[in-house]
Amino acid sequence: MHFEVLTFNPFQENTYIVWDDAGYAAIIDPGCSNAEERAELDLCIRANGLTPVKLLNTHCHVDHVLGNGHVERSYGLPLWIHPAEVPVHAAVPDYSRMWGLEAEDIGTPAHFITEGDVIEVGSLRLDVLFTPGHSPGSITFVERTAGHAFVGDVLFNGSIGRTDLPGGDMATLMSSIIKKLMPLPEQFKVHPGHGPSTTIGHEKRTNPFVLHYGR
Repeated sequence: MHFEVLTFNPFQENTYIVWDDAGYAAIIDPGCSNAEERAELDLCIRANGLTPVKLLNTHCHVDHVLGNGHVERSYGLPLWIHPAEVPVHAAVPDYSRMWGLEAEDIGTPAHFITEGDVIEVGSLRLDVLFTPGHSPGSITFVERTAGHAFVGDVLFNGSIGRTDLPGGDMATLMSSIIKKLMPLPEQFKVHPGHGPSTTIGHEKRTNPFVLHYGR
């Protein structure tokens, strides 16, 4: 498995492009918010000779969906989300105005994915885990062969996602982290929606929230 991370928009959101040896790629959480950022995304795809085949959202908060429409139009890809994220996605245009962002072109949900589904990206298989708490329909994409988990805003390096937004819940989030993510092998790399990557083992040993709630 190969991947590239691009950091976009005022929230410094991590957009991931994941691909197999043949160049078939998934774009996870495209947060590109302006022409310059959209061009950066396109350049990365061209420079690596990629063929995008999937558009995936871990969840639908504004900073993770700003590039959905561009990816839909440019690469002819339908949007895949968890069904519980439909109201979150629908609220983005109104919510984005609070932050002075233009978010009218955030794609149209076309396929719904739930826990146990497997997303095929060429020869890659991304297992879907349902990890709500930061948002009602947050999902994690796990590539088990190379050991990578794309977790959105569920878990961060040394921290966790916020739970004070609509649909967030602390107990639900911690249950997702402890019961769904922490059982993954310790060497698995964790790629969050903001900030640097980490590993399951590092978070087990050092994350204060995991240490407190996982007792």
